[in-house]
Amino acid sequence: MEYNKTTQLKDGRECVLRNGTENDAKAVYDDFNLTHEQTDFLLSYPDENSFTVEQEAEFLKAKTESENEIMIIAEVDGYVAGTAGIEAVGDKDKVRHRAELGIAIDKDYWRLGIGRALMDACIECAKTAGYAQVELEAAEENENAISLYKKVGFTEFGRNPKGFRSRYTGWQPLVLMCLDLDE
Repeated sequence: MEYNKTTQLKDGRECVLRNGTENDAKAVYDDFNLTHEQTDFLLSYPDENSFTVEQEAEFLKAKTESENEIMIIAEVDGYVAGTAGIEAVGDKDKVRHRAELGIAIDKDYWRLGIGRALMDACIECAKTAGYAQVELEAAEENENAISLYKKVGFTEFGRNPKGFRSRYTGWQPLVLMCLDLDE
């Protein structure tokens, strides 16, 4: 799936939102490791990154060629400041209407509007792909992200009290959220 739009950030700079390609592999790989080091709210730690740069390139190529999945990068002044993507929950008839959304932004670029722009882009791509529902999980303590998700229309449908086990703080409850695209 391909995507390409430019948006203006709160500080006046332009941010290019586009699908990541094989040529972006090193930058996306570095962004993954950086963002996963900066916050304890993401699924994994940098030392758990199972991809090499070459595998990242293959992953990005597959997402670009996919009809229903995408990895979008947010590029500011040529720098990959964040990524977001949608992936199918599965290909079985009972779940093929559902997509999962993930997002990570370099902490130096928080509160500039990149998160909202990436969320809007992923929702647009999910609609284009024909999904009826987009889902995500957020660490309960990540109040800023949960607030953003609610602003774009996500609603809470449950909680997982032991969703994450942080190396630093112990159990982290997860808020389970979804967005109905058929409304």
